[in-house]
Amino acid sequence: MFKKFIPTFYAKNIYEIPIDFFIKQNIKVILLDLDNTLDAYNSFVPSENAQNLIKNFKKENIKPIVISNNKSNRVSNYCKSLNIDFISNSMKPFAFKIKRYLKQYSIDKKNVILIGDQTVTDIVAGNRAKIKTILCDKLVEIDQPVTRFNRFFDKKIRNKLKKKNLLKDWRNYGNN
Repeated sequence: MFKKFIPTFYAKNIYEIPIDFFIKQNIKVILLDLDNTLDAYNSFVPSENAQNLIKNFKKENIKPIVISNNKSNRVSNYCKSLNIDFISNSMKPFAFKIKRYLKQYSIDKKNVILIGDQTVTDIVAGNRAKIKTILCDKLVEIDQPVTRFNRFFDKKIRNKLKKKNLLKDWRNYGNN
């Protein structure tokens, strides 16, 4: 049961990972959690960091797709300004919307990675979809009320993952 919470990799945040990492992992599609992974939950327009990251992914022919449990309106407006696809109301930790998207666009799972800040939603969804995952720390301290509930469990799970040495730093990707 605990296995579903184990990410493929761990990073302090998405912005510390160079594009070269994704190229070496043969990643063609990156599923990005929005709130507290790509930007703060109360950011309605992409930060400069997010804009540059997306631009760099596109430059390397890596397709970024935002995947969020948040409402369509919030996610849509954010993603339109970046000119990227999105999956809103994704219902993570369930993986059926991820699987449907990958099947619809004939995307090979081995070329996909999901990056998120929560074990109980993002990592579980990625593992259920049988794709690589990266667990990040949250970007800012402030969370939505519903997320605060998840953080209680997330903190316990992270502590257990750390104690059992199961958070593999992305810098050790050559050891896979």
